[in-house]
Amino acid sequence: MMTNTPQTTSGGFTNDAWGGLAAMLVALPSSIAFGVLVYSGIGPEHAGEGALAGILGAATLGIIAPLVSRNGGFISAPCAPAAAVLSALALQFAESNYSPSRIAVLLSLTALLAALLQLLYGMVRAGRLIKFIPYQVVSGYLSGVAVVIAIGQLPKLLGLPKNVPLARGLISPELWSWTAIAVGAVTIFAITLAPRIVQKVPAAIIGLLAGIAAYFALAAFNPDLLKLTGNPLVIGPIETSGSLVESVNLRLAALVAVRPADIGLVLVSSLTLSLLLSIDTLKTGVVVDALLRSRHDSNRELLGQGVANAASALVGGMPGAGTMGPTLVNITSGGRSSWSGVMEGAFVVAAFVLVGGLIAWVPIGALAGLLLAVAWRMFDKGIFRLALQPSTRLDFGVIVAVLIVAQFDLIAASATGICLAIFLFIRDQIRGSVIISKFDLRATRSKRRRLVAESDLLQRDGDQAMVVQLHGNLFFGTTDALFSELEKDLRTLRYLLFDLRRVQSMDFTAAHLLEQMKERLQERGGELLFSGMPSSLPTHYDIENYLVELGLVRAHGGIRIFDTRDGAIQWMEERILEAAGWEPHDQTAPLALQQIELLAGLGTKEIAELAGAVTEISVKSGGRVFSSGDQTDDMFLVRRGRVHALLPLTGDKRHHLTTFEAGDFFGELAFLDHQGRSADAEVETPTDLYVLSRKRFDKLMRTNPALCGEFFERLALALSKRLRMADTELRVLEQR
Repeated sequence: MMTNTPQTTSGGFTNDAWGGLAAMLVALPSSIAFGVLVYSGIGPEHAGEGALAGILGAATLGIIAPLVSRNGGFISAPCAPAAAVLSALALQFAESNYSPSRIAVLLSLTALLAALLQLLYGMVRAGRLIKFIPYQVVSGYLSGVAVVIAIGQLPKLLGLPKNVPLARGLISPELWSWTAIAVGAVTIFAITLAPRIVQKVPAAIIGLLAGIAAYFALAAFNPDLLKLTGNPLVIGPIETSGSLVESVNLRLAALVAVRPADIGLVLVSSLTLSLLLSIDTLKTGVVVDALLRSRHDSNRELLGQGVANAASALVGGMPGAGTMGPTLVNITSGGRSSWSGVMEGAFVVAAFVLVGGLIAWVPIGALAGLLLAVAWRMFDKGIFRLALQPSTRLDFGVIVAVLIVAQFDLIAASATGICLAIFLFIRDQIRGSVIISKFDLRATRSKRRRLVAESDLLQRDGDQAMVVQLHGNLFFGTTDALFSELEKDLRTLRYLLFDLRRVQSMDFTAAHLLEQMKERLQERGGELLFSGMPSSLPTHYDIENYLVELGLVRAHGGIRIFDTRDGAIQWMEERILEAAGWEPHDQTAPLALQQIELLAGLGTKEIAELAGAVTEISVKSGGRVFSSGDQTDDMFLVRRGRVHALLPLTGDKRHHLTTFEAGDFFGELAFLDHQGRSADAEVETPTDLYVLSRKRFDKLMRTNPALCGEFFERLALALSKRLRMADTELRVLEQR
């Protein structure tokens, strides 16, 4: 979270002042243009009211938003998405014969409800969630808004009379106003050329001044252009009923008198507007973070925007957002703290007070040219590249669909965008498999060390059991693909283990397909197993409890659940060994030396000679045979019991390497290289061990080198099998 405090140094104050001034020069012309665009939907004669709404919005948003949000660098002002939504709404109400005063109130109500929704987003900390709307939907909507703005401004650029459709006007040059066209063309040309000539003065200011200069240059040849009253080519007088304070009071009284039916008229538009303004603000926040190497508080920014937009609606101003253009100008001009935004709003007020009368002479054609330049920048030209590649044509189709619907109804476009966002999510989920890895028991084993004979059986029959690690969301869009991927395996498997540690959610369709898998396995006397049930997800989604409620997990006949993956694999190994006829050692009595697998097949004489190098010990449950770092070189043969090899980690933690059982051996590394122990050997159950002393073994080597040579050969073969199994397990880990 980034916290801003007032700059106390003269340099900081000066930089914020310059940044605020430069941002005002960019924000004010655009705000006026957006206001004129909205109120021209009511009628051309209301352009002056629109200009005032744009000014009030720029001032209110500029001052209040940074004071509440405290995010440095942000400049809030009326923006294109707000203009597009409100202008479409104004035109709709005008076509329904609503009175101009009622339309103005409904527009303010729309902005006020959008502001309240933004406050709600901030309070429920939805700032990050709004960012997850797919870029394809945002691109399509903003490009659609750009086209809407462009189509709305072309009649003004051509100077067409009121109520002349654009299609008819385009083919009727006799209706064109060449003065408006010339002024708009000069404005667009100046905006395009300005960045290549002058870097410090915003292009919007240069374009607007160029358009005004062109208008008055043409007025030298046509004195009628110097008339303000009744002149359709300029904004005209900015009038209010009484003083500005009285106008605000009237607007407040009208808002207080709204009826529930009025809220119903604008509710969907308010929701659309709130989302667009929030997205526009949060996109700007990402850029601010990159430029200032900071991290803004997106939820607090939404609260700030909500308060500012509510205040703007109450005074009759345009709603807006944290806008990219003025924000960039502010930062590059030295503005860093939230006070630079406050100063931008203060400079708007000063400009209105000092030169507000001159705003009436701003040509409509110049504003049309300015908005056409804005629309050109808003339109995502890169979308056409998506149509060239098969992998991105669906994304292109989504963008175009939203763009086209936006030409008829911005509200329908937002609904289309939401539906397509869901579709894109499902598509992306289906594209990627929910399977991280799948291996049978020939490739992966439990941590319980198996004797060579057991390992050979598992290597032979291990294809009867499979371990599948899943991740993500198991729902109707992914589970069918999972079933298809495993369908071939389900024809031969007896046991199937799903490792669910990384699964985030599961729906009823997924549960039903899992039930089908369980039934298919049971037909061959097998079972479906689960391990690592994620019962404490960040979403508080309890999958195990959900399966219990559905009856898939129950005391008898349900899916068997294991706490750990290793425990489930060990259970499957034992079932496969049982099916192969393997009988475990009788653990009621310790094994004799010749029953140790490493020594199996040696003659009585050889066993007797080895016994001279061996002693017997017993270790109680929980005791240690040796600890990591011990300088001993004995080797241990397990007669009875179970011993864990535990690798010490930092913070008094240990990693379970493997488990040795009766008939197996451990401690061979120190026996061979005389180095310190690499792990702890800890007894799980009461255990009896043979201890093969290296010192005594060396003496035996001098008297019977052939026997000791065969022992080393057997040991080398056993270790090679362990290494091969370790290679296989490492390969499995790398492929997850």
